[in-house]
Amino acid sequence: MDIILIDGLAIDTTIGVYDWEKRIQQRLILDLELGWDIRPAAADDDLNQTLNYAAISERLIEFGNSHRLELIETFAERVATLLQEEFSIPWLRLTLHKPGAVPEARSVGVRIERGQRNALP
Repeated sequence: MDIILIDGLAIDTTIGVYDWEKRIQQRLILDLELGWDIRPAAADDDLNQTLNYAAISERLIEFGNSHRLELIETFAERVATLLQEEFSIPWLRLTLHKPGAVPEARSVGVRIERGQRNALP
């Protein structure tokens, strides 16, 4: 299995448990590793045979704009489900950072893996 990367995708969304957080947007940063077999796309130089990282990025930004959640854990889990269901991604690793959540830390976050790493579409 090959891995397609999307690093540092910035998504502005309403997220947090505190009342003040529910009134503002905060930035989340996503790093994605998406399992895929890129050989067919490479052989034919065909975007339709690989994961379109622009389309994935746009979809995740739209998701962030349309959802108001409290926990980054919930955001990560829903993004993973969305990616697997809408883009048929068999395996992914998602690291989600919430910069500024703890003043003494650059960011806090979660990292999850979903699916079968050796599965091919």
